[in-house]
Amino acid sequence: MKVHEGSYDGAGLRVALVAARFNEVVVEKLVAGAADCLRRHGVAEDDLELAWVPGAYELPAVARRFAESGRFDAVVTLGCVVRGQTAHFTYVAGHAAGVGRIAEDTGVPVTFGVLTTETFEQAVDRAGGKLGNKGWEAALAAIETARLIADLK
Repeated sequence: MKVHEGSYDGAGLRVALVAARFNEVVVEKLVAGAADCLRRHGVAEDDLELAWVPGAYELPAVARRFAESGRFDAVVTLGCVVRGQTAHFTYVAGHAAGVGRIAEDTGVPVTFGVLTTETFEQAVDRAGGKLGNKGWEAALAAIETARLIADLK
C-alpha cells in the first residue's frame, strides 16, 4: 500500500493569514502563534502575508480572494467568536466555517483557526494559554496539507 502524507517543511511555501479584528486581544495571539509556527517550519518572511478583516463573518471573502489568486499554497483563517445571549454567535460562527468550501472549490488548503467558545476565558486558554495556541495548530495543518496536495499532483 502506498501511503501519502504531508510534511512539516514549510520552505518555499507561500501562506496567507486572514485574521478577524473582533476580539483582537485574543486573535493577535492566534496570529502570533500561526506566524511563529510558519517561520519555525521554514516559511520565509517574504512568503507570508496577513490581512485583517473586521470580524469572523468577513473571513471567507478575503480567504477566497487569496486562495483564488494563485499566489498562495495555503490560507490560514484566524478569529474568535464567543457565544453571547443571542443567536448572533450561530450565524457568525457558521458563516466563518464556510472557509472549508473555499478549499474544496479552489484546491488550496484553507485552515480554520477560528475559536468558537462559550466564554472569553475559554478563548484565552486556546490562544496561547493552558490549552495551547490554535493559531499554531491551524498553521501547521496548512503546511502539512499543502505538502500533501503537492505530493498528490
